[in-house]
Amino acid sequence: MRRIVPVVLAVSVVLFGCKAKELAEKANIAKDLEKRGTVDLMKEVSKDKYDPPKDGKLTDAQVQMYLKVREHEKDIAKVARQQLEQHAEAAKKAGEKSLSGLMEGFKGLGSAAEFATADIRAAKDLGYNTQEYLWVKGQILAASTATMARKMGDAMSAQMDAGYQQMKKAYDEAKDEQTRAMYKQSLDSFEQQKKEASERKEQEDPALAYNIQLLSKYENALNAFTTEMSKYESKEGETQKSMEQWQKDMDKATEEAKKKSQ
Repeated sequence: MRRIVPVVLAVSVVLFGCKAKELAEKANIAKDLEKRGTVDLMKEVSKDKYDPPKDGKLTDAQVQMYLKVREHEKDIAKVARQQLEQHAEAAKKAGEKSLSGLMEGFKGLGSAAEFATADIRAAKDLGYNTQEYLWVKGQILAASTATMARKMGDAMSAQMDAGYQQMKKAYDEAKDEQTRAMYKQSLDSFEQQKKEASERKEQEDPALAYNIQLLSKYENALNAFTTEMSKYESKEGETQKSMEQWQKDMDKATEEAKKKSQ
């Protein structure tokens, strides 16, 4: 029992320290939002200039910048969202048509703008060129959504292959020429679709393929899109949960289709 007490105390101190640090960070963010509004922020941002590389390829440093900004953005967005909810609640209590209600409504608009520009503010806070950051974020989100499209494409391709094999079997087993001709037409259509899909894959932007591979070094390439969407979720973690379930469903559909085509 005597040994347990010091351990409990130590854990309590650590937890209290973490909570105190979190509260201090929130207070600093709230103070900055009050001191430097969206208009002031955009004036600072307008001074940044950046010429993107012609090849459209990201660097390791740029991916690392994006990840650092994203973490700080979460904290800013959380504070801005809390303030928005507080202003909305205050406006409702005061009466939306009352003077005080209107004032709270205007404050809410300000908080909404601060929420929408949380990533730019985070980039500025961390000393990054905001124009470079915005370009990097665009490239990363493009890579993330392309990864989603690839996953869906893989599932569709596997299902198409399974359908083709079943159709080929029916064609081989057909007894009359009319039935064989009908199946042959369907098989030709399948082959044309596969050819077009292969051509689209070959025409994929080399920079996009490169950026997907680079991003995958640091995290699941789907995380960027998931994190972006999670900013608007009503319950923390539900977007991540939905994305994980979607990935499982896509993987399951692909695997089942592959088994059918064997």
